[in-house]
Amino acid sequence: MRVSRVTDLKKNEIGGFKFGDASVLVSRTGYTGEDGFEIVGGDATTVRVWETALAKGQPFGIKPCGLGARDTLRTEVCYPLYDHELDENTTPIEAGVGFFVSLDKGEFSGRSALAEQKAAGVKKKLVAFKMTDKSAPPRSHYPIWINDTKIGEVTSGTQSPSLGMGIGMGYVPPESAKADTRIEIEIRGRRAPAVIVQKPIYRKSL
Repeated sequence: MRVSRVTDLKKNEIGGFKFGDASVLVSRTGYTGEDGFEIVGGDATTVRVWETALAKGQPFGIKPCGLGARDTLRTEVCYPLYDHELDENTTPIEAGVGFFVSLDKGEFSGRSALAEQKAAGVKKKLVAFKMTDKSAPPRSHYPIWINDTKIGEVTSGTQSPSLGMGIGMGYVPPESAKADTRIEIEIRGRRAPAVIVQKPIYRKSL
C-alpha cells in the first residue's frame, strides 16, 4: 500500500516506509483490540525504531510493555491465540472464526471435514466468561463446571485491567454455550462462580 504517512494506513493494510537510511514494513494490525501498528525491519533498524519511539513518546508518558499486557487485552476482546484457543485438534468453526474459511473456493486440505462439521454442527464451542465474585484470576487449563459436572476447560484467563475482574475463554458443549449460563471455574481446587457472556467481553465505548 502506497501512502505518505503511517497513519494513512487503514485497518489491516501494510506499507513500506523509509526510516533514516533503512526500510521498514508497517501494518495497521494491532493484536490487542486497540488501533495499533506492527513494524518489521532488520535487527539494527528495529532497535533504532524502538529507541526513537520511546524517546519521542517520553513527554506523553509512553512505556514499553510485554506479552502479558498483550494477552490481557486480546482476551478482553476475545482474540484467539494459537496453542490456547487454536490448535491442531480444534477447527476454525469450533473456535468461532469460521468466517475466515471459504468452503466454495475449491478443494483444500481439511475442506471435507470442515464442510461436514458446518453441516452437522460442532461438539464444542468457544465461549467467553466473567467471574461474578472476587477470586484469583482464572488461568489456562482450569476446569469449567456446571453443578457437579465438568463440562470444559479454560483456554485463556486473566484479570481484566479494563473491567477489574477475572475473565476468560474456554470450550464447552454447544448446549451449555448460551450467554447468561451460570458456570463455575475451578481455581486452585475451589470452584468460583462465573457467567458466560457475549463476545467481546470488553467493548471500548466510542
